[in-house]
Amino acid sequence: MIKKLIFATTFLMALSVFGQKKNDKDAVSDAAEELRSAMISGEKSALESLILPELTYGHSGGHIDDATEFVDKLVSKKSDFVTIDITNQTINIVDNTAIVRHHFYATTADSGKAPGDVTLDVLLVWAKVKNDWKLLARQAVKSEKKK
Repeated sequence: MIKKLIFATTFLMALSVFGQKKNDKDAVSDAAEELRSAMISGEKSALESLILPELTYGHSGGHIDDATEFVDKLVSKKSDFVTIDITNQTINIVDNTAIVRHHFYATTADSGKAPGDVTLDVLLVWAKVKNDWKLLARQAVKSEKKK
């Protein structure tokens, strides 16, 4: 009887742990999608709700924005994403940190200029704060082709 109880308890704990990881992956995926939408809309409150004040946001050209610069560029349309398509996304979770990689293809109209195209491979680092996932770091590198 005790063996059955131990087995049942162990099974339920394992189910809980694996179920939580799936829920975390879904939550990170949802946060990444909210970030994509907020980058297009340039809505300040949406952007600020998704990032940590310590954000470091690396551009493929080498410039690094802090949290304020990242938000200000999108709100002012200095960085203006008309469309953003995300493909080949992977999510790995280690404790309260999520590592997200994806291919990023966007059309832009930065500072009102004629549309341009951006093709990048992106690494995002998300940190779990209480029950929410917040962007802590982002680094992009230029990619040769749309994947």
